[in-house]
Amino acid sequence: MRTITVKELMVPLEEYATVRQEATLREAILALEKAQMTLDPSQYKHRAILVLDESGNVVSKITMKNILIALEPNYGKVEGMGVLERSGYSPDLIQSMLVDIALWTEPLQFFRERATKLKVGDFIQAPSEDEYIDDNATLGEAIHQLIVQPYHSLLVTSGDRVGGILRLSDVFTKICDIIKGA
Repeated sequence: MRTITVKELMVPLEEYATVRQEATLREAILALEKAQMTLDPSQYKHRAILVLDESGNVVSKITMKNILIALEPNYGKVEGMGVLERSGYSPDLIQSMLVDIALWTEPLQFFRERATKLKVGDFIQAPSEDEYIDDNATLGEAIHQLIVQPYHSLLVTSGDRVGGILRLSDVFTKICDIIKGA
């Protein structure tokens, strides 16, 4: 059986939603929407936006979850936010956090205004080492990395540059095609 590489499954950088660090959150959302409209209807929609520096190099990735967190400034008051993202909590604790920290209590207009003022560069974080995968890695390596890490996509590198993104949805589709004999 022929080995499938990440390069064959990734979405190339030029086909993905991208913005510069100086863009507003609203501009990032519009870039995502624009990229979605170019997709074949049978393809899964993009779930992230790649952030580029002034030289066009990928410096970060913004997920839907990152956008929601950036819109609510009171998440900055939640201690151990990283721990909360990976742990299960009771509905009562989650409800008390909403009330105690006053999460999502502002009128919706507030979030719209915040999105037009907040710069992408103000809330992005550099990807961790485990968010990258080499374009020559095998499908098996990619599956393993997606399973053991909490990401829905990986940044695909060729040398020291990001050339695309590998989405869990594309990997899953490929495995389903193999199972179906397609």
